[in-house]
Amino acid sequence: MTDFPKASVKEEMQNFLNIYTFHFPNLWAKNKNLGVGIEHCILQVMQDKIICLPKRVQPSQNHSSVSNVSQAVASTTPLPPPKPSPSNPVTVEMKGLKTDLDLQQYSFINQMCYERALHWYAKYFPYLVLIHTLVFMLCSNFWFKFPGSSSKIEHFISILGKCFDSPWTTRALSEVSGEDSEDKDSRKNNMSRSNTTQSGPEGSLVNSQSLKSIPEKFVVDKSTAGALDKKEGEQAKALFEKVKKFRLHVEEGDILYAMYVRQTVLKVIKFLIIIAYNSALVSKVQFTVDCNVDIQDMTGYKNFSCNHTMAHLFSKLSFCYLCFVSIYGLTCLYTLYWLFYRSLKEYSFEYVRQETGIDDIPDVKNDFAFMLHMIDQYDPLYSKRFAVFLSEVSENKLKQLNLNNEWTPDKLRQKLQTNAHNRLELPLIMLSGLPDTVFEITELQSLKLEIIKNVMIPATIAQLDNLQELSLHQCSVKIHSAALSFLKENLKVLSVKFDDMRELPPWMYGLRNLEELYLVGSLSHDISRNVTLESLRDLKSLKIFSIKSNVSKIPQAVVDVSSHLQKMCIHNDGTKLVMLNNLKKMTNLTELELVHCDLERIPHAVFSLLSLQELDLKENNLKSIEEIVSFQHLRKLTVLKLWHNSITYIPEHIKKLTSLERLSFSHNKIEVLPSHLFLCNKIRYLDLSYNDIRFIPPEIGVLQSLQYFSITCNKVESLPDELYFCKKLKTLKIGKNSLSVLSPKIGNLLFLSYLDVKGNHFEILPPELGDCRALKRAGLVVEDALFETLPSDVREQMKTE
Repeated sequence: MTDFPKASVKEEMQNFLNIYTFHFPNLWAKNKNLGVGIEHCILQVMQDKIICLPKRVQPSQNHSSVSNVSQAVASTTPLPPPKPSPSNPVTVEMKGLKTDLDLQQYSFINQMCYERALHWYAKYFPYLVLIHTLVFMLCSNFWFKFPGSSSKIEHFISILGKCFDSPWTTRALSEVSGEDSEDKDSRKNNMSRSNTTQSGPEGSLVNSQSLKSIPEKFVVDKSTAGALDKKEGEQAKALFEKVKKFRLHVEEGDILYAMYVRQTVLKVIKFLIIIAYNSALVSKVQFTVDCNVDIQDMTGYKNFSCNHTMAHLFSKLSFCYLCFVSIYGLTCLYTLYWLFYRSLKEYSFEYVRQETGIDDIPDVKNDFAFMLHMIDQYDPLYSKRFAVFLSEVSENKLKQLNLNNEWTPDKLRQKLQTNAHNRLELPLIMLSGLPDTVFEITELQSLKLEIIKNVMIPATIAQLDNLQELSLHQCSVKIHSAALSFLKENLKVLSVKFDDMRELPPWMYGLRNLEELYLVGSLSHDISRNVTLESLRDLKSLKIFSIKSNVSKIPQAVVDVSSHLQKMCIHNDGTKLVMLNNLKKMTNLTELELVHCDLERIPHAVFSLLSLQELDLKENNLKSIEEIVSFQHLRKLTVLKLWHNSITYIPEHIKKLTSLERLSFSHNKIEVLPSHLFLCNKIRYLDLSYNDIRFIPPEIGVLQSLQYFSITCNKVESLPDELYFCKKLKTLKIGKNSLSVLSPKIGNLLFLSYLDVKGNHFEILPPELGDCRALKRAGLVVEDALFETLPSDVREQMKTE
């Protein structure tokens, strides 16, 4: 078990900025050199630099000088006796000019000899140490101050510390450590296979060295990973966003890498120069120095022997300084070798992927990779924990956890409603994912997911024993194998709305018990060659197929399931539908909708569908329907919808469609109603609204089964009294016409519950409306002023529920 550092990350990060890594040149050496230089400078200032005394010389060597001095001082001092020959040495007392300025004389001599006789290296050695150290420090710390690099480093350190301390990091890694070994092995095998097949720029990063050199296995105590509260979850979510933005920004360039290489090269060159000239000049630091200065007229002497008081200390310290610089230089050389030997602009998390099982951690490059290599040299544990926030799998797990905390089972039950199929439905719209708590609502029958990205349907969906319907609207869905097995057996209705064909879930073709399939989205025009629908033939239980798209012909895959298909709906966006001969193969088809398909004639293939009961040809370009006579062979046809077309007249042979019960000609250009229309005496629903009809034939009274009649938005001026013979009428819509009188016989319509008379020229409503006991105020569409013309008792009767 790995023990996490007990020191605060903030303190460790500060140390990291100060020391930064082993591969950064040794800051300790720099600080030591700086201290040496400062100490030397202080010693130079506080102590005497050099002490000089006159130097004894032999007469033969300095005879002329002695005579000169004797002549210069003859008036004040007697000449010293001549020196004997070397064979007979005689001690001679040295005397100079006698003045009251002895101290000033020798201070002056000390200064003169310090400047002229002392070697420059011995004089300026402390300052050189100080300058070199400052240069080294500037080279090493410049990128910490330069805006283009310092901001990246500081931001990286800040994010790194937060990622290290985040409770989500421990939680994610503890979940991984608790997985079964079999799952890990299979994941490793899958990852190794993916690595062998990986190509392109990212694939080249896998071979770069990173954490592979770390042999220990990363294990986290699972007991330390508790549940995250809402605040911690939101903080971790924000960290994922920061890491994404930081990676996107830093991977664009390599300014950090380039600057570090340049400063390292500069330090190596500086190191070589220092070693070279210091090694050559260190012998120049001597304790005794001979000084010859022409100042006899001031002191009486020309030759002096000087003692450099700091020479012994400087010589020793110079050797120490060379040792420190050598250590520092070797570190720089190794750093330079490290920079050019390894590919520091590429970083692979391969080892982390293998150890943690989070196999989607991406490899990185440029400055981001360089900083991760740097932090590896400080402590590889930081990179391991930081890698959690580069993984989409880890991010999805966090989102899932936050989602589960937000959407509790009780909150989800409040959203339950009954849908059009009379099933208990749970609609979830624009969530960040699918909450696991959904699968705790066992009474759920229909699940509707809309605009939800990265939906993962887990095996726990098997808990929803009553689930029969699934709607996926603009959702990218993945499914667990166990969940797919459950859906194959239980799912009856699937609705998919998509923007791209790639959003069509491939697993839907294996739902062998699926009965209804609804597709909404844009497909290719030549859909017959589209392999994504070829597998529909495996849906042996499919009864209803509906597609809202831009198809140009019926998909062949749909024809393949025609033997058991009962309802087909094609809603186009105006794309012309051609080649409809395949319809003949759908012998069991009972309902057919061809909407907005740019049809100019009723397709002849329709007349072969002997089982057809309902036909809807809405929003086409039908102008003539003479072919309607062929519908007489369709004995089961009860519903015919020819609305929203350009039909100008109804042929008389419509009378042969005696089985019709619902007929809609609304939104056309019909002017005359043939009396033969009303020979279809089984009609219960007749919609003639939004046409140019002026006259209603009295034969309408034949329709004794009529329950719904609409002539809204026409030009009708009067209604025949025979209309009121249709005593089963429940809905009568005569609004927006040119009617001026409403017959009192309307009272015969005892079952009338909805009446629209608004938009006519009525001045008064007949009191007989009170005989329509089922008609209430909510079902009477009329102007308020016209309603007030009714007797008060009738008004009160209608207002009562």
